[in-house]
Amino acid sequence: MKREMEDTLAKKLEKFRAYSDSVKRRASIYSDIYRIDDKKTAKSLGALHKAPSPGKKLQKIGFIMLWVPEPTGVTCAIGAPMILAGRFLNKKYNSATITDVGQNTRDAFSSINDFKNSIL
Repeated sequence: MKREMEDTLAKKLEKFRAYSDSVKRRASIYSDIYRIDDKKTAKSLGALHKAPSPGKKLQKIGFIMLWVPEPTGVTCAIGAPMILAGRFLNKKYNSATITDVGQNTRDAFSSINDFKNSIL
């Protein structure tokens, strides 16, 4: 029984080591990509750093239209659907940037390290 438990723990530890190595490789690749100094590539990466977020823009415009004082209520009728459309777009389309990817990679790497250290 104890032997089986040790075997399963060893297998799980090997899995986490593989995950850890994968995360290290990804983090180094992302950091290498970030350091590229080609002007066209830097411009493309700059666009990824400032990825557009159409959902947030639609929500902002919708809220502005909703709060505009206007006697006929047309802006309220237009503003509410714009807010809902903006929320839908935020859920449907990913507006992640390279910074977000790097941050998530670092978070995953640290949680894997924390788990590994708690086992060992």
